[in-house]
Amino acid sequence: MRFLPVSLRVLLVELEGLDETLALFASLSADPVAGIDEVLPAARTLMIRFRPEIVTPEKLAEALRGRDLSARIERPGALVEVPTLYDGEDLAEVAALTGLTVAEVIARHTAGEYTVAFSGFAPGFGYLVGGDNALHVPRRRSPRTRIPAGSVALAGPFAGVYPQESPGGWQLIGTTPVPVWDLSRDPPAFFQPGDRVRFVSIDATEAERLRAREADRAALPAPEDAAPGGLAVLAAPMPALFQDRGRFGETRQGVSSSGALDLGAMRAANRLVGNPAETPVLEITGGGFALEARQGAVVALAGAPAALSLADAAGRRLGAEIGRPFSLEPGDRLALGAPGRGMRTYLAWRGGFEVAPVLGSASTDTLAHVGPPSVRAGTVLRQAAGAGVAAGPVALSMEPAFVCPAPGETVTLDVVMGPRTDWFTPAALALFESQAFEVTPQSSRVGMRLQGPEPLERRERGELASEGTATGAIQVPPSGQPVLFLADHPLTGGYPVIACVAEHHLDLAGQIPVGAFIRFRPIRPFAEIAPLARQDQP
Repeated sequence: MRFLPVSLRVLLVELEGLDETLALFASLSADPVAGIDEVLPAARTLMIRFRPEIVTPEKLAEALRGRDLSARIERPGALVEVPTLYDGEDLAEVAALTGLTVAEVIARHTAGEYTVAFSGFAPGFGYLVGGDNALHVPRRRSPRTRIPAGSVALAGPFAGVYPQESPGGWQLIGTTPVPVWDLSRDPPAFFQPGDRVRFVSIDATEAERLRAREADRAALPAPEDAAPGGLAVLAAPMPALFQDRGRFGETRQGVSSSGALDLGAMRAANRLVGNPAETPVLEITGGGFALEARQGAVVALAGAPAALSLADAAGRRLGAEIGRPFSLEPGDRLALGAPGRGMRTYLAWRGGFEVAPVLGSASTDTLAHVGPPSVRAGTVLRQAAGAGVAAGPVALSMEPAFVCPAPGETVTLDVVMGPRTDWFTPAALALFESQAFEVTPQSSRVGMRLQGPEPLERRERGELASEGTATGAIQVPPSGQPVLFLADHPLTGGYPVIACVAEHHLDLAGQIPVGAFIRFRPIRPFAEIAPLARQDQP
């Protein structure tokens, strides 16, 4: 058992294999350690988020070392049958790799019973173990850029079903017409960790019948919004997104937290209008947003500074600025310019927006496609019912927590080194700390793609088993150019993480614009937690 630091509140427990990982996960589920907030199992690791004010990493490691991992966990979950049309592009390749015929591959795949070991990669994606060992085949050498939703696939000891269209490197052997991720179901994931799964072969006629059934069920008309009042969106060059603190406790279904990229600015905007700090707000990226009031409202903006233009129905200019609350009357038009610094500005409405939470949160996850729909030109924003009840005193002004960076400037971010620094050469570690990385236009809420003068060279050339990733993780793909994961990052990843941005700099990271540069400053050296946790350690 190894303990590897991820960030100031997250550590990675590395074990010998999947059985030991699931045994420790089951042990923690049955007998939790005080101070642990969340545990994410993967192929041979557990990522543990904890509260350091309750338990230190050393005390946590000491508590985990005493757990019995010898017992194999029985997982008597529900039996889920997956109707499968065996038409996968790699079916013949899998037959060649295993020395079986195509018919024998199908027969062995349908005869086996799998267990959902853990979830990750995407909402509803379960890593299935068990079945026939003869079907253990390697990932494709060249991953596909597009794999259709419903693809049934194999990779190493795992089987799985892609819940949505995405890139991937697993071997495709078939498709299922039944969605494995559907927010209209409760729970949305077709199978849960611990469930038993069997694949049932169907023909093309049955597959088409099931697809038609699912299409009819999904083709419900969307309600039209013709009610008077609200705030009508006139322009949104980049769709705005509802965001709050994020959704937690859904890792079981493969769903990460998401949430506002600058939580401090979100809370400041709410305080300016007298809302509870965690009330959902509108996250506006890049400016250019404009709206027309069709009812009276008190609003405020915080975050990336930009020019505000406010005019009444007669065209007279009115005063409004970021960091201060102001009122809107019917016919008023508000326009937000492009920010000269930072990336994201947050709009709060006194009393809150009318927005339906999804899985307990109003945050929109752009990678997982979970959450309220994006806000575009033509959207009419509504005030929450009973808005006057929850609202409190407004703040007359709020000073920003930091100066947002501008393109061309260099930002220094504190990082915790690890958990996979041992996958990189000493020269790569030195480069990571010494050179500045430019934020490229390919960046998004999922992550910032960075470009350094020299790529980071890996010492290990093998394949890393999928493991949990934290917000702020800096993953290094084979190109050697890092990707800094932001709030909509995938729950698990297969590239080594060289470091993770410290929690106190995550808001700043969320405001770094394209064209700015980042330097990384380790705030403590990479080191495993000592094999024997000492009682006198803080």
